[in-house]
Amino acid sequence: MEDRQAKTGGIIALLSDFGLQDVYVGVMKAAIAQINPQLTVIDLTHQIPPQNIAAGRFCLLNAYAYLPPKTVCVAVVDPGVGSDRRGIAIEIEDRCFVAPDNGLLSGILQHPEAIAAVHLDRPDYWRTGSPSATFHGRDIFAPVGAHLANGVPLAKVGTAIDPRSLIRWQFPPLKTTPTEICGCVQYIDRFGNLVSNIPAASVAGKSWGVKWQGEKIPSGRAYSDRPVGELVALIGSHGWVEIAVNGGNARDRLGWDYGGAIAITIND
Repeated sequence: MEDRQAKTGGIIALLSDFGLQDVYVGVMKAAIAQINPQLTVIDLTHQIPPQNIAAGRFCLLNAYAYLPPKTVCVAVVDPGVGSDRRGIAIEIEDRCFVAPDNGLLSGILQHPEAIAAVHLDRPDYWRTGSPSATFHGRDIFAPVGAHLANGVPLAKVGTAIDPRSLIRWQFPPLKTTPTEICGCVQYIDRFGNLVSNIPAASVAGKSWGVKWQGEKIPSGRAYSDRPVGELVALIGSHGWVEIAVNGGNARDRLGWDYGGAIAITIND
């Protein structure tokens, strides 16, 4: 195909829930290398909890600002693989994202508006015209990402769709009063830290804590601001209010899960 002639070293970033026990990640990389072995591949993570679209959404949102210009990100957390859900590619600023249309990209869509979006309906850019019903990461998403990183224009790999039609994962909106901010857990990392959807700006310059069972989890600047084993609320490196246990696991301690309500109290 004439679009394969640009064998320069573009960048592809990968995110999935495939884990590292099986060959799925390696096979996706092999599909990319068949198109251009000179592409640089960055593994953002392959340890998204299985089928957890919310976790994948947050990790993409957290990684977005660090992706080099012109990076193509292939994200696969796809419990609906083989169904009638769309495969899509979008362009935001100077980066492209290839993924299922299931809300996985909804975090990054909160920020710059998508310049363009396409439905991946052109088999010329797939690994095969008869893709597996259970592995679109290998047969569709990785090859399309490789072609994009290889210089193929977005408009060639699919039919244009309205970016406003893309599925978006919605958390309850923040509720704010002069003395309280109510949000929820949007992500839980491997340490059991509970990341809320309350941004740092909401508590900047204020004295605050998190309500829990009639008590208040105090805020701090770092995990070590509280004794080992004690709860602390702080602003994580991602820029959101987070609840942690110094040397422990806040998820296990509190029993909260994705979507769990979090209430911040603002001191007088």
